[in-house]
Parts: sequence; C-alpha cells; structure tokens
Amino acid sequence: MRSPLAGLMGLLLLSACVQPGAPVRQPQQTVTIAPDAQGLAVLPSNQRVDFGRSSKGVIPALTRELGRPNALPLTGCPTDITHRLRWAELELSFTPERFVGWKRGTEQRGRVCV
Repeated sequence: MRSPLAGLMGLLLLSACVQPGAPVRQPQQTVTIAPDAQGLAVLPSNQRVDFGRSSKGVIPALTRELGRPNALPLTGCPTDITHRLRWAELELSFTPERFVGWKRGTEQRGRVCV
C-alpha cells in the first residue's frame, strides 16, 4: 500500500518537469478612436475603420477596445439604417451589412439618425 506522502512527492516531481505555460498576456495598448470624414481612425496604430466596412468586423473590434455598446432606438433614422450603437459619446449607424455613419456630440459624418 502506498503512503499519501509518496503520492504527494510524485506530484511535486512531475510539476518540476512541466514547461512554463504560455506567456502572460500583456494588457492591450490604450487606443483612441478618432472620427473623421472617412470613418474612424484608430490611434496610435494608424489603422482605420472606414465607412462601408462590415458591421461583423466593426462591432467586435470596437467592443474589444471600448467595452460593450448600448443599443439605441431607430427613431429618426433613414429607412436603411437597421441598428445603431453607442460607446460612451460615440454613436455608430449601420445598414444590414455596413458601417455608414458616426455621431459624437454635435459632430457627425455619413448617414446618421436625427
């Protein structure tokens, strides 16, 4: 019969042989979303989220960087806008397939709701 101490020693020996796990994930660099005439600039990376991009790519990317958005009603929207979302002060408008407009404070570009 084995003693509990023998089992414990075996586990300790095995754990010493295990390779370190995957490197600890570093926190993402803080980004700034800068709305402009063509859509959104992602700074400091110089990447872009331009009008016409698929909502399937835009929404997850912004959610990853800015957190979960709030869905807004479609009151006052052009008929082709099927959803609008707000991250803090930034509101985005989408047709069934595309990112078509943004609004922030009194600034706006593209197709937005009034």
